[in-house]
Amino acid sequence: QDPTSTSATMMSRIHKVVFFLVCTIYHLSHGFSPSVGVLKVKPVLQKTGHHQGVFPVRLGMRPAHSATSTAIQVASLRGGAAAAASAIGSPLKFFNSSLLGLFLATVFVKAIARSTVSSSDADDSKVAKSKEVKSLQLKFLSVFWMLRCADWLQGPYFYEVYASKIFNGVPASLSLISRLFLTGFVATAAFGPIVGRIADTSGRKKGTLAFAILYAIGALSTKSPILGILLLGRVASGIGTSLLFSAPESWLVGESQRLGVEDSLGETFGLAYAGDSIVAILAGQMAGLAAGMSGPTGPFQLSVGFLAIGALLAAFMWKENVASNVDESGNGEKPSIRDAMKVVAADQKIMLVGAVQALFEAAMYIFVLQWPPAITAAIGKVFGSNVATPYGTVFSCFMASCLLGSSIFSHLTGKMKVATERGATGMLALATVSMGLASLASSSSTLLNFVPKFAALVGSFFVFEACVGMYFPSIGTLRSKYVPDSHRGVIMNLFGIPLNVLVVTVFLSIKKLGVSGALGCSTAALSLAFASLLRLQAMVKSESA
Repeated sequence: QDPTSTSATMMSRIHKVVFFLVCTIYHLSHGFSPSVGVLKVKPVLQKTGHHQGVFPVRLGMRPAHSATSTAIQVASLRGGAAAAASAIGSPLKFFNSSLLGLFLATVFVKAIARSTVSSSDADDSKVAKSKEVKSLQLKFLSVFWMLRCADWLQGPYFYEVYASKIFNGVPASLSLISRLFLTGFVATAAFGPIVGRIADTSGRKKGTLAFAILYAIGALSTKSPILGILLLGRVASGIGTSLLFSAPESWLVGESQRLGVEDSLGETFGLAYAGDSIVAILAGQMAGLAAGMSGPTGPFQLSVGFLAIGALLAAFMWKENVASNVDESGNGEKPSIRDAMKVVAADQKIMLVGAVQALFEAAMYIFVLQWPPAITAAIGKVFGSNVATPYGTVFSCFMASCLLGSSIFSHLTGKMKVATERGATGMLALATVSMGLASLASSSSTLLNFVPKFAALVGSFFVFEACVGMYFPSIGTLRSKYVPDSHRGVIMNLFGIPLNVLVVTVFLSIKKLGVSGALGCSTAALSLAFASLLRLQAMVKSESA
């Protein structure tokens, strides 16, 4: 098929999806409310009557508004804010409608994907997937989703569980909770390369089991009223996090190489992170129920059960694999951190992939910390300061956006055969623009006065989360292609160091930066990630010429 024709077809279909999204957000922000088919999502309430705070943050805002406070006080507003509030209705109605729109957009992408299948492709699709690929995906996805569910369960109530502690008769302060938060990040940065090396040499299966144990220790520590135990629990969770984002992926890549099915990795990563979005939505609802029954420690205790299930599945279904230069008995040349650094320095493509990983994920974590106050402030300006922010529904919208992004990735790399480097470059460009618009919308800048700032902010966040949905399967595929198996775990965690340093630096400077400044830092990081991937794409193109 003519590459020019393929490119034009791809861009045409992407434009259709973007146009659909823009129209959906525009109509939602201007009060479009179909008389039938509107998704009704009842907010999950805790025993206190407060809205459930479901969002994937390690340090978030504690919702403190009753469910009845969502009534709109339009009479108390003035000018454009009053008109916007009257048109939209309420924050909960707006985000419920947005959730419906995002799911419809995902269905639209799936419909486009099916319509692009030629007759020959249709015949190929009827050919059964190889037993090796099906077996590998079953083994990996069942464990991956259980472990990710445990992680998602803990996130929404991180603030609540530590804010409920009392030390020497005094409730935990915001500064103390901040230190607990930073303890986890520091532990991830400090111990990541070390545990990555251990996983490479001792086994990625053992590394995955170690994650489950460490994360369970961190979860169980939240029951303690002793500050020292809480700090140790955060250290265990931080070390576990570095294993979560390296050991399972390294096992998958190593196993696919052993079976000779490396070509299926893109599809597997797409399935993994599309399913992860659904898992996150379900975990958010389960976290709310657990918190309503057992208090803020409930979701953490529930996560231990999912960790146990994931660990048991890995223990019985996975075969151990180690770095390619180490045999299963542990003999051979064991990779060191210094050796891994030399490997990175000797190959610019590895450096560029690592730069994309560190910069994008740093931008993502900064966003995770800043979207709650940004959304709350935007809602306050439109609906009034006494209106509750429906965090749970907003989070569900973000995860639906991720699902949309994962679906787009699967379509581009699967049916349309778009190179991962090329698709990821476009994704990073879109992420940079969307985050820049969000930074402007959350500031006092007058550059966006031609559109409602509330719609611009929310729309930008949705687009960025769709880019997140495309990013994770993209970076997994790129790492499997460019990062050598001999040092995979170490190298993945080495690039976690600048990631965590950047996040902690922005967090410590948040009083000076503000929400808009922090999102501006995310924009800068994304633009550098875009430049890095452009360079990688140019190198690959020149080598293949």
